[in-house]
Amino acid sequence: MFLKKLNLGLIFTMALSSAAFAGDFKLQSSDIAEGQKLSSTHVFQGFGCEGDDMSPQLSWSGVPKGTKSFAITAYDPDAPTGSGWWHWNAFNIPVTVKSIAKNASGTSRMPKESIELKNDYGTVGFGGACPPPGEVHRYEFKIHALGTDKLDIPASASNALAGYMINANTIESSKITAVYTR
Repeated sequence: MFLKKLNLGLIFTMALSSAAFAGDFKLQSSDIAEGQKLSSTHVFQGFGCEGDDMSPQLSWSGVPKGTKSFAITAYDPDAPTGSGWWHWNAFNIPVTVKSIAKNASGTSRMPKESIELKNDYGTVGFGGACPPPGEVHRYEFKIHALGTDKLDIPASASNALAGYMINANTIESSKITAVYTR
Protein backbone atom coordinates (compact mmCIF):
# COMPACT_ATOMS: atom_id res chain seq x y z
CA MET A 1 0.00 0.00 0.00
CA PHE A 2 2.82 2.41 0.91
CA LEU A 3 4.45 1.83 -2.52
CA LYS A 4 1.17 2.54 -4.32
CA LYS A 5 0.82 5.83 -2.41
CA LEU A 6 4.45 6.66 -3.08
CA ASN A 7 4.01 5.93 -6.79
CA LEU A 8 0.85 8.03 -6.96
CA GLY A 9 2.62 10.83 -5.13
CA LEU A 10 5.56 10.62 -7.51
CA ILE A 11 3.26 10.65 -10.54
CA PHE A 12 1.37 13.66 -9.13
CA THR A 13 4.62 15.54 -8.48
CA MET A 14 5.92 14.77 -11.98
CA ALA A 15 2.64 15.95 -13.52
CA LEU A 16 2.86 19.23 -11.63
CA SER A 17 6.49 19.66 -12.69
CA SER A 18 5.56 19.08 -16.34
CA ALA A 19 2.73 21.60 -16.08
CA ALA A 20 5.18 24.18 -14.81
CA PHE A 21 7.07 23.90 -18.09
CA ALA A 22 3.97 24.05 -20.29
CA GLY A 23 3.42 27.37 -21.99
CA ASP A 24 7.14 28.21 -22.36
CA PHE A 25 6.65 28.93 -26.08
CA LYS A 26 7.35 32.65 -26.25
CA LEU A 27 7.30 35.29 -28.97
CA GLN A 28 9.75 38.18 -28.56
CA SER A 29 10.59 41.25 -30.62
CA SER A 30 13.15 44.02 -30.55
CA ASP A 31 10.63 46.24 -32.41
CA ILE A 32 7.25 45.75 -30.74
CA ALA A 33 6.14 45.16 -27.14
CA GLU A 34 3.03 43.98 -25.35
CA GLY A 35 0.55 46.86 -24.90
CA GLN A 36 2.93 49.43 -26.40
CA LYS A 37 2.26 51.75 -29.35
CA LEU A 38 3.69 50.70 -32.71
CA SER A 39 6.31 53.04 -34.12
CA SER A 40 5.82 54.63 -37.54
CA THR A 41 8.21 51.97 -38.86
CA HIS A 42 5.32 49.48 -38.68
CA VAL A 43 2.59 51.81 -39.96
CA PHE A 44 1.14 51.53 -43.46
CA GLN A 45 2.09 54.05 -46.14
CA GLY A 46 -1.25 55.01 -47.70
CA PHE A 47 -4.96 55.29 -46.82
CA GLY A 48 -4.05 58.53 -44.99
CA CYS A 49 -1.30 56.88 -42.93
CA GLU A 50 2.37 57.90 -43.06
CA GLY A 51 4.67 55.03 -42.18
CA ASP A 52 7.52 52.85 -43.39
CA ASP A 53 5.33 49.73 -43.71
CA MET A 54 8.07 47.41 -42.41
CA SER A 55 7.42 44.06 -40.75
CA PRO A 56 8.84 43.84 -37.20
CA GLN A 57 11.70 41.65 -36.05
CA LEU A 58 10.29 38.53 -34.39
CA SER A 59 11.96 35.64 -32.59
CA TRP A 60 10.62 32.71 -30.59
CA SER A 61 11.85 30.19 -28.07
CA GLY A 62 10.56 27.24 -26.06
CA VAL A 63 9.30 25.44 -29.16
CA PRO A 64 6.76 22.77 -28.17
CA LYS A 65 7.46 19.10 -28.76
CA GLY A 66 6.02 17.87 -32.05
CA THR A 67 6.46 21.18 -33.89
CA LYS A 68 7.18 20.64 -37.58
CA SER A 69 6.83 24.19 -38.95
CA PHE A 70 5.69 27.70 -38.01
CA ALA A 71 3.21 30.32 -39.16
CA ILE A 72 3.14 34.04 -38.40
CA THR A 73 -0.03 36.09 -38.35
CA ALA A 74 -0.70 39.77 -37.68
CA TYR A 75 -4.34 40.66 -37.17
CA ASP A 76 -6.39 43.70 -36.11
CA PRO A 77 -9.55 42.46 -34.35
CA ASP A 78 -10.83 46.05 -34.00
CA ALA A 79 -11.07 46.89 -37.72
CA PRO A 80 -14.62 48.04 -38.60
CA THR A 81 -15.12 45.31 -41.19
CA GLY A 82 -17.12 42.74 -39.27
CA SER A 83 -14.25 40.30 -39.69
CA GLY A 84 -11.14 42.19 -38.55
CA TRP A 85 -8.15 43.00 -40.77
CA TRP A 86 -5.32 40.65 -41.76
CA HIS A 87 -1.98 42.48 -41.85
CA TRP A 88 0.22 39.41 -42.37
CA ASN A 89 -0.10 35.70 -42.96
CA ALA A 90 3.10 33.70 -43.48
CA PHE A 91 3.33 29.93 -43.19
CA ASN A 92 5.45 26.89 -44.09
CA ILE A 93 8.30 28.45 -42.11
CA PRO A 94 10.74 25.59 -41.41
CA VAL A 95 11.10 24.30 -37.85
CA THR A 96 14.80 25.23 -37.96
CA VAL A 97 13.94 28.95 -38.22
CA LYS A 98 13.67 30.76 -34.87
CA SER A 99 13.54 34.40 -36.00
CA ILE A 100 12.51 36.74 -38.79
CA ALA A 101 14.51 39.93 -39.36
CA LYS A 102 12.96 43.40 -39.39
CA ASN A 103 11.59 44.27 -42.84
CA ALA A 104 12.02 40.66 -44.05
CA SER A 105 8.47 40.34 -45.35
CA GLY A 106 8.32 40.36 -49.12
CA THR A 107 12.09 39.93 -49.46
CA SER A 108 14.60 37.14 -49.90
CA ARG A 109 15.23 37.35 -46.13
CA MET A 110 12.05 35.35 -45.53
CA PRO A 111 12.72 31.60 -45.51
CA LYS A 112 12.55 30.44 -49.13
CA GLU A 113 10.08 27.66 -48.24
CA SER A 114 7.64 30.11 -46.65
CA ILE A 115 4.53 31.48 -48.30
CA GLU A 116 3.16 34.95 -47.62
CA LEU A 117 -0.43 35.68 -48.60
CA LYS A 118 -1.96 38.94 -49.74
CA ASN A 119 -2.90 41.04 -46.73
CA ASP A 120 -6.23 42.86 -46.57
CA TYR A 121 -4.68 45.86 -48.37
CA GLY A 122 -4.28 43.53 -51.36
CA THR A 123 -0.48 43.31 -51.36
CA VAL A 124 1.63 40.23 -50.61
CA GLY A 125 3.33 40.18 -47.21
CA PHE A 126 3.14 42.56 -44.27
CA GLY A 127 0.90 45.62 -44.35
CA GLY A 128 1.31 48.05 -41.46
CA ALA A 129 -1.19 49.53 -39.03
CA CYS A 130 -3.65 52.16 -40.29
CA PRO A 131 -6.76 52.46 -38.12
CA PRO A 132 -9.44 55.07 -38.77
CA PRO A 133 -8.51 58.46 -37.25
CA GLY A 134 -9.18 58.72 -33.52
CA GLU A 135 -9.51 54.97 -32.94
CA VAL A 136 -7.11 52.85 -30.90
CA HIS A 137 -6.67 49.42 -32.45
CA ARG A 138 -4.93 46.28 -31.23
CA TYR A 139 -2.46 44.46 -33.46
CA GLU A 140 -1.96 40.81 -32.56
CA PHE A 141 1.35 39.42 -33.80
CA LYS A 142 1.30 35.67 -33.29
CA ILE A 143 3.67 32.77 -33.86
CA HIS A 144 2.02 29.38 -34.33
CA ALA A 145 3.88 26.11 -33.75
CA LEU A 146 2.35 23.72 -36.27
CA GLY A 147 2.17 19.94 -36.15
CA THR A 148 2.62 19.64 -39.92
CA ASP A 149 5.64 20.22 -42.16
CA LYS A 150 3.62 22.09 -44.72
CA LEU A 151 0.16 23.58 -45.00
CA ASP A 152 -1.30 22.60 -48.35
CA ILE A 153 -2.66 26.05 -49.14
CA PRO A 154 -2.07 27.89 -52.41
CA ALA A 155 -0.42 31.32 -52.35
CA SER A 156 -3.71 32.67 -53.74
CA ALA A 157 -5.74 31.45 -50.71
CA SER A 158 -7.84 33.82 -48.64
CA ASN A 159 -6.70 34.86 -45.18
CA ALA A 160 -9.81 33.18 -43.77
CA LEU A 161 -8.81 29.82 -45.29
CA ALA A 162 -5.23 30.25 -44.07
CA GLY A 163 -6.50 31.15 -40.60
CA TYR A 164 -8.63 28.03 -40.55
CA MET A 165 -5.76 25.76 -41.63
CA ILE A 166 -3.25 27.41 -39.29
CA ASN A 167 -5.58 27.13 -36.29
CA ALA A 168 -6.49 23.52 -37.18
CA ASN A 169 -2.79 22.56 -37.10
CA THR A 170 -1.56 24.72 -34.20
CA ILE A 171 0.04 22.87 -31.29
CA GLU A 172 0.67 26.07 -29.35
CA SER A 173 0.91 29.79 -30.09
CA SER A 174 2.32 32.92 -28.49
CA LYS A 175 1.47 36.53 -29.23
CA ILE A 176 2.41 40.13 -28.67
CA THR A 177 -0.46 42.61 -28.84
CA ALA A 178 0.66 46.15 -29.70
CA VAL A 179 -1.61 49.17 -30.22
CA TYR A 180 -1.78 52.11 -32.59
CA THR A 181 -3.87 55.24 -33.07
CA ARG A 182 -3.61 58.27 -35.32
